Amino acid sequence: MRVTQGAFSYLPDLTDKQIAAQIDYCLGKGWAVNIEFTDDPHPRNTYWDMWGAPMFDVKDAAGVMLELNACRKAHGDIYIRLSAFDASHGWESIRLSFIVNRPKTEPGFALEREEGAGRQVRYRTRSYAVERPEGDRYG
Repeated sequence: MRVTQGAFSYLPDLTDKQIAAQIDYCLGKGWAVNIEFTDDPHPRNTYWDMWGAPMFDVKDAAGVMLELNACRKAHGDIYIRLSAFDASHGWESIRLSFIVNRPKTEPGFALEREEGAGRQVRYRTRSYAVERPEGDRYG
């Protein structure tokens, strides 16, 4: 199973050259770029760990790629995403976010169905990865 979150998620993984082009686009728009990582990519897990501080003062893609490669070296076996934040008045939110690193094996999610009183049916997703302890989910 391939986790599909953020922009470009249905495309093949971007190359470093393509990632750098997207970073240049973001920086050209004046957006701050940050790098985040997690071993639990559940769609409702919006609080990924941040790699360093958001890069408000970086002016070219090489600086971001340097940090991305350092994050890959430390966390190359889990999910890493790059996000771009627009701090201009009227937006002040994420404008672009996409996964730039994945584990070799993505275990996927289970869809669980629960039937309640009457005709009430509840569905929830559960990541297969969380069956293993944090830090040992991919490897």
